[in-house]
Amino acid sequence: MIEHLGQISARAAAQFGTKTALITDEKRVTFTEIDRLACQLAGGLASMGVGKGDIVTLYSANCWEWVVSYYGVTKLGAVINPINVMLTPEEVRYVVQDCGAKMIIASPEKGAPLAGIENDSDVKSVIVFGDEAPEGMMSFDALLAADHPCPEVPDVDPESLSTICYTSGTTGRPKGAMQSHRAVILNTSMTAQMHLRTADDVVVSALPCPHVYGNVVMNSVFFLGGTLNLHALFDPGAALAAIAEYKATLFEGVPTMYMYMLEHPDLPTTDLSSLRCCTVGGQTMPTAKMEAVEESFGCPLIELWGMTEIAGLGSTHPIYGPNKMGSIGVALPYCELRIADNENYQKALPHGEVGELMVRGPIVMIGYFNDPERTAEALEDDGWLHTGDLAKMDSDGCVYVVDRKKDMILTAGYNVYPAEIERVLAQHPAVAISAVGPVPDEQKGEIAKAYVVLKDGANAEADEIIAFCRETLAAYKVPRAVRFVDDLPKTSTGKIMRRELKTLDV
Repeated sequence: MIEHLGQISARAAAQFGTKTALITDEKRVTFTEIDRLACQLAGGLASMGVGKGDIVTLYSANCWEWVVSYYGVTKLGAVINPINVMLTPEEVRYVVQDCGAKMIIASPEKGAPLAGIENDSDVKSVIVFGDEAPEGMMSFDALLAADHPCPEVPDVDPESLSTICYTSGTTGRPKGAMQSHRAVILNTSMTAQMHLRTADDVVVSALPCPHVYGNVVMNSVFFLGGTLNLHALFDPGAALAAIAEYKATLFEGVPTMYMYMLEHPDLPTTDLSSLRCCTVGGQTMPTAKMEAVEESFGCPLIELWGMTEIAGLGSTHPIYGPNKMGSIGVALPYCELRIADNENYQKALPHGEVGELMVRGPIVMIGYFNDPERTAEALEDDGWLHTGDLAKMDSDGCVYVVDRKKDMILTAGYNVYPAEIERVLAQHPAVAISAVGPVPDEQKGEIAKAYVVLKDGANAEADEIIAFCRETLAAYKVPRAVRFVDDLPKTSTGKIMRRELKTLDV
């Protein structure tokens, strides 16, 4: 059993050798090559003074260098700080100042704007992918070519800090969730158990490696010896083509990815017969769209749920168990889920009642870095973590997320959940993707507004969309306004950002 992240790439090289581990636009890399390059990087970083416990920031889109950097840093017993590529240079400065990062490893376009960051942080150097680097920075290729001896991998406590992963900061300044080695390893291995991942799997993914979902996908390949076709950006046509070309057994993504693939003109003529399973997470997905994916892709679509604070998944469906569409499944092994009373988290609500989803177990974060106040708000003394999701549970232990607490719309005293409206909108024959957000109303406080992307060639009127919702929803839940848009604001993982919908009205 792997005890800490620094053991992963060497163990994979020993077990799977010259088998292809990673396919990107630039190259194919074997398990042996990944480990060799990670050793070279570890030697280079050690020569620059990086050692056990030091924090190294990774700031780049998906690429083979990011994967090598992840395993190279962990060979030193250093701590990974993976950065969302959508963060601005100023936001990155805040993160590295907050966590005290000693080194930054970045792609050229992300690294260049950070020139001079050493002057107002603990950063000693910025290492930039490629064979050239801006003045004052270090070339990644040159560091590898120096071939410094790789230090012996140190002993690392499985319960110690492995990763500081900052949240998006939509409710204030970003929070650095501290994940132990055990949390990351257990989450990866138990996800693999639930989905029966093996060395025969070929995975196509555009999920960002800095995100916990993408990180679990990446690590599972190195745990079990599969092959990962990693995309820097999601493109529906490229994803479909990759599934066919590499005879992928798994595609992993967020709901918007599947919705764009469903509408792509190449879908009917693309051979997807190699797929044994697809997974979807990040946001709830309407059942109508899940059914369309299963019909078009010819394989089960398994929903999952997770968050940064638990290093990946907290629940999913076992591949051979009942797949209840609309549910995020059951708790990951070794973990507990509870639907808690809003007034007393220690009180579990009866089946079918809506409360806050809470999780407890070895995957739960150590806390927020250097932020005891917000740690205390999120993490109870007995280990239960507040997720901020409203959910209900059935008698089988399957959980159904109703919505995010913070996304709830309060209309004349009634609770309106955007996800419920979005599930109805997904059933309209003209709707490709939709999102619902609040707009101020003098009489009711807030009302729901739908932002709709139509299918190619489809037409619909606002009144028609509203009438369609009225057939299914109670009057207070029906959106009072509809705006047709070309696209919706999304995070780097493709999740729709409901809080940014208002920018579409400008």
